Parts: sequence; structure tokens; C-alpha cells
Amino acid sequence: MNPELQVGLIGYGFAGRTFHAPVITSVPGMNLKKVVERRSERSKERYPWIEVVKSVDELYADPEIDLIIVTTPSTDHVPFVRDALNAGKHVVVEKPFTPTTNEADELIQLAKKKNKVLSVFHNRRWDGDFMTIQEILQKNLLGRIRECEFHWDRFNPIVSGNNWREQAGAGTGVFYDLGVHLLDQAVCLFGTPQTIAADVQIQREGAATHDYFAVTLRYHDKLKVTLKSSPFVRIESPRYILHGEKGSFIKYGVDPQEKALMDGQSPATTDQWGKEPEEQWGELHTSIGQIHIKGKVETLPGAYQHYYQNIYDHIMGISELEVKPEEARLNIHLIERALQSHQEGRVLLVQDETDIKMR
Repeated sequence: MNPELQVGLIGYGFAGRTFHAPVITSVPGMNLKKVVERRSERSKERYPWIEVVKSVDELYADPEIDLIIVTTPSTDHVPFVRDALNAGKHVVVEKPFTPTTNEADELIQLAKKKNKVLSVFHNRRWDGDFMTIQEILQKNLLGRIRECEFHWDRFNPIVSGNNWREQAGAGTGVFYDLGVHLLDQAVCLFGTPQTIAADVQIQREGAATHDYFAVTLRYHDKLKVTLKSSPFVRIESPRYILHGEKGSFIKYGVDPQEKALMDGQSPATTDQWGKEPEEQWGELHTSIGQIHIKGKVETLPGAYQHYYQNIYDHIMGISELEVKPEEARLNIHLIERALQSHQEGRVLLVQDETDIKMR
């Protein structure tokens, strides 16, 4: 049997109950021991063995807790992560890591000082469509990539005042919430861009924070990557568009894992976990030698459980950490540079403050 890792969860809101608890409990060796819920005990309805506590201090003070998961609003990440590390716990924190790179640097240094694991929940690396794109690029089916578009569009024209993500404040808004996923995916595929240019807007009537972004990343090999999200897209648009010197790949639809989790499923309840219906598979048009290939590419099964399996394996000394805090810190740096680009109306180098004439 695997040695047990005792886990404490801070928060049982949407992220905690949808993404974290059901995935954690599907990983052998991970035991969800305590959940912090200040106003209810909803977590016990699904996980009757856990202990519900009203204060985070009860997690910090429990010598049996090895790992603390922070699923609070991003505006509160820093103090919870800091306190958990100071209590001698390993920490996983929801994305976005922190509102600023200075805060990310502080937490990274603290984790190193305490010799504890710190990781950020960039689960979208294990979306089936993204994993499929990784495989297509690894097999060089499109040749040298020249242009990509990643979209997270939706039709959500009415502002909801009850959602903390739509309230003003550091670390709120769609660019921090959804844009950080697209930035993380772009960096995973292509590395750190050379330049960044951004249009980050408040478009909806009565909105308090940004709800639209269009970001352009450029690379030394003339690759252009566009990341976009709009609340006014009622007709489905492609999720991913990739064009290379050999061909193109276009993919519609959203990874099914989130809906499955919202419906009460988990990776432990079905052997069909993460599988996408054929009608959502992406379309590939390419050439291998003189042969032209056109058709659908079966989407790889998504695997959010792999994130927590890797956390377990890394803490146990079995494998390298896949989502390093330095990588999550780079995403926050890219957000900061993008916001600066929008404010100043110019293209910026990613790694320094050198001015670039607006293209």
C-alpha cells in the first residue's frame, strides 16, 4: 500500500468542491483529512469521514497534516500560503498564484527556506485537447508553427455582482482568472515569448474589472500566438487554431472534465474519465512527404488526477514536480507586462523594460 499523505483543504466553494476534493480523493495514498468551512459542513455530505474545522489555524496546528490546499479567492492567496508554509506544511494553491510577481517571489523563497513543496493548480495542462496539441507538435505533424490562436470565449453579457472574480481588486478579472490558463499553455508549448502586446478591457455595462482580453505573444522564430477571451461570443468559435508550414489543426469544444466534476463524477467513478465525444475531435489538415492527410484526431483523455498524482509522487521523492512555482510566477509576470502594455499602448519585451515601437 502507498504511504498516506494527510491533506487539509482551505475552502469548500466552487473550486474546492468541484476541482480539488473529488480529484484528491481519487489519488491512491492521498487522504482528505480536514476541510475548513466557516459557515457549513457541506463537505461531509460527500466525504463523511473528514473533519470539518472552522479555522485555518486548526489545519496549521495539526501535526498529521502534510499538505494544505488553498482554494480561497486569489485576493487572499498570499497570507494563506505564507502561513501554511510557516506552519511547516507543503502547499498547493489555486491559480492565479499571486496578484504580483513580488508576492510570488516572497512565497517561492519562503518555500525554499522551509524546504517544502509549493505548487500552483494549473490543471488545464491536463485538458485532453491541450494534451492532444502537445502530441501533435511532438510528432511534428504541422511542421514549424507560424501562428496560433487560443480562445476562451463565452456569452456572459450580464455582470454578476456576487462573484468575487468580477469585483475590483488585485488579482481579479477574467485575465487573471482565465487568461492565466492560456498563458500557461502557451509557455508550455513554446517557451517564454520575446514580446507581448495586449488589449485588456472592461466591456460590459457596470463591470468593475476586466472582462475581455486580446494578447499577442511573439517569438524569435517569427511565431505569433494570440490569446483571446470575450463575454459577447454567442456562436461557438474555435478553442484552438494552429497553423504550421505543413498544415493546420482546428479544435472546437471544451474539455469535458469540469462538467463531469460539476455533475458529481470523479476520476475514481468511471473508466471513461476525460474522454471526449467524437463530434468534438479536432480537424487536422497536413502533409507527410507527398501525402496529404485530412481528418479528425481523437482527443486524448483529460487527466486532472495526474496533477495530484504528481504532487503525491514528488513529496514521496518519486518524481520531479511538474508545475513548479517559478513557472506560475512567470505567468504572473506575463500578466503584469500585458497590463502595462495595454496601459502604455505599446509592445513590451517580456524580460526587461526596453521600449519597442508599437507595431
